[in-house]
Amino acid sequence: QVQLVESGGGLVQAGGSLRLSCAASGRTFSSYAMAWFRQAPGKEREFVAGITWSGTSTRYADSVKGRFTISRDRAKNTVYLQMNSMRPEDTADYYCAADSGPFADIVVTTNGYNYWGQGTQVTVSS
Repeated sequence: QVQLVESGGGLVQAGGSLRLSCAASGRTFSSYAMAWFRQAPGKEREFVAGITWSGTSTRYADSVKGRFTISRDRAKNTVYLQMNSMRPEDTADYYCAADSGPFADIVVTTNGYNYWGQGTQVTVSS
């Protein structure tokens, strides 16, 4: 059974930092792009950051560029999201996504990924 399990969410003050992790099990995603999305209450799920299968290329939403960093450890089948200089508008449930096709590029739409985690809640207080 394939699982993506996110961790690291929580409550942080504005300006603070959090590091999210997404550990995959049941199969390897070393040949697949992985990404983070988020969904705030009453809003649609949106792309946050993505990383190619090799880890050499990344892509970010404009709203997080320069503040968030995505990385991956292919040997550990894990992807990370380092979030710095956090803002109240970053408050959302954060989801890990994987597999947009073997060796495919980063996809910024939710229908581009075959596997999803259950999400981890992030709250940024002002």
